[in-house]
Amino acid sequence: MSYKAEYIWIDGTEPTARLRSKTKILADGAELPIWGFDGSSTNQAAGHASDCVLKPVFTCPDPIRGGDNVLVLCEVLLTDMTPHPTNTRALLTPIAERFADQEPIFGIEQEYTFFKDGRPFGFPAGGFPAPQGFYYCGVGADEVFGREIVEAHLDTCLKAGLAISGINAEVMPGQWEFQVGPVGPEAVSDQLWVARWLLYRVAEDFGVSATLDPKPVKGDWNGAGAHTNFSTKAMREGYDAIIAACEALSTKAAEHVKGYGADIEHRLTGLHETAPWSEYSYGVSDRGASVRIPWQVEADKKGYIEDRRPNANCDPYVVTRLIVDTCCSALAE
Repeated sequence: MSYKAEYIWIDGTEPTARLRSKTKILADGAELPIWGFDGSSTNQAAGHASDCVLKPVFTCPDPIRGGDNVLVLCEVLLTDMTPHPTNTRALLTPIAERFADQEPIFGIEQEYTFFKDGRPFGFPAGGFPAPQGFYYCGVGADEVFGREIVEAHLDTCLKAGLAISGINAEVMPGQWEFQVGPVGPEAVSDQLWVARWLLYRVAEDFGVSATLDPKPVKGDWNGAGAHTNFSTKAMREGYDAIIAACEALSTKAAEHVKGYGADIEHRLTGLHETAPWSEYSYGVSDRGASVRIPWQVEADKKGYIEDRRPNANCDPYVVTRLIVDTCCSALAE
């Protein structure tokens, strides 16, 4: 007997990395070995020295193939077994370990947009649908487009054992969101990448593509983000730590925005529930702020914050590393 292992990795495409995968057949009971691939075809190596290494770091059941088959998320290494320059997970790990005693956890809201025939799913050929306003969490064939794909994706994520905590239709037609968490920084990042891979794979079966473009339609339409909810043990126990975290983020606002996804200035305009990319602010229940403190958190005097700046196309390994490093460093003082 044998089983199929789908090795998944993040490539070197700039400015936004893409997911790649291929299948390895293994004998029943065999452990997952390191593997390799042609880095010259993924923007990760030159042709004269093209070998790159895949190191398994996260495994879950394959909900599409079923049976004993698995999905295997991998880090990319050089042939000397050191992290490849595109391996952002390797930069997160030491930060996560350094501040593990503060028990940081994340919940990431992944927005995305379906496209079919070169336009957002639900947009009429050669024109535009009714203005946004009724699509968010809507119901009905005139307001919701792609629900069957979203439900199929949700089911696959649950079968894979991912920490999916919800889904909803978003503000623009064909735009949706799923949430991963609350779990630790490495776990939320690993699982978000696998959930993205499953989204693309499930959408294949419907002849539809999914994009993480932060501003898929120019004009008076919402962009797509990856709002990142964050807390530490201290924040979950007291309000002073909430304010300290918000203040800490202000000290490195430019660095964070730079690491929160390509073309972020197209989305963070100060309109459509965003704060301008060049300004930092925080406030209670304020979706026009860079960082929102939920009203319940202020009422309870403890809880979490929502960094609303990360793009849909962000690298969660980078986002969680920046937030943990900035906030936990301040809270450790």
